[in-house]
Amino acid sequence: MKLQNILYSAAMAAMAIALGSCSNIDEDERLIEVDKPHVNRPVLIEDFTGQWCANCPNATDELEQLTETYGKDAIIGVAIHSGPQGYQGGTDEMPGLMTDLGNEYYNHFGIEYQPQGQVNRGGKLAYTAWAAAVYTEIQKTPLMNIAVDNDYSSTTRKLTINTKVEGVEGIGTIANCKLQVWLIEDGIKSIQVMPDGSYNQQYILNHVFRDAVNGTWGEPVIVSEDAAAEKTYTYDIPAKWNADNVSVVAFVYDSNGVQQVVKKSIVNK
Repeated sequence: MKLQNILYSAAMAAMAIALGSCSNIDEDERLIEVDKPHVNRPVLIEDFTGQWCANCPNATDELEQLTETYGKDAIIGVAIHSGPQGYQGGTDEMPGLMTDLGNEYYNHFGIEYQPQGQVNRGGKLAYTAWAAAVYTEIQKTPLMNIAVDNDYSSTTRKLTINTKVEGVEGIGTIANCKLQVWLIEDGIKSIQVMPDGSYNQQYILNHVFRDAVNGTWGEPVIVSEDAAAEKTYTYDIPAKWNADNVSVVAFVYDSNGVQQVVKKSIVNK
């Protein structure tokens, strides 16, 4: 009993010392605010997800947090519904958002589980590692700029996409690049399995990959500081898509990953 009392007294004394030490720190000095880095270039996050994936809403929350931190122009997310936990087909009221093309990307990149993603195609990452990768990528010096101009007719639902890629001063010419143009849609209401195992039939799914405009892997483009590479594409927006929520995501990538990316709505708001 005496030994217990001695141990208890020693523990309380240690706690008192610890609390006393904390109280000596000024309130304003307890937290050190670290400035977020300057965004030199935007970042593409490919989020391989599925409506039957209970952990995938956690990745969505992480993506939204990164967007809030760095800005919607700096973080460009694309939710690629695919894999064994994807949902294809469905009904008009509860659509499945998995696509054959999404599954092709899923298999090509060897996605091992969901949610898993890529930041500027720098390799497969759990969503808990996205923030660190983004922190690194946004500080890199951009080698090029991409401009997108959309012309959409609500009457014919035909979309014309004009793209321009220009190298920054001093880079010379970069070959072996590809320009990829995708379409994504926000605000789609459908079913989603939640982290607690429940089924949310009113879940809002954003930045959903819809289709590739210029082929599965895009097309070659030569990036030069002396001459802009300009390409124009047309696409008929399906009646089931809400054109007001559709955006073009255009990016240039090479063997080193995504070099530049831009997102632009097809409807002026």
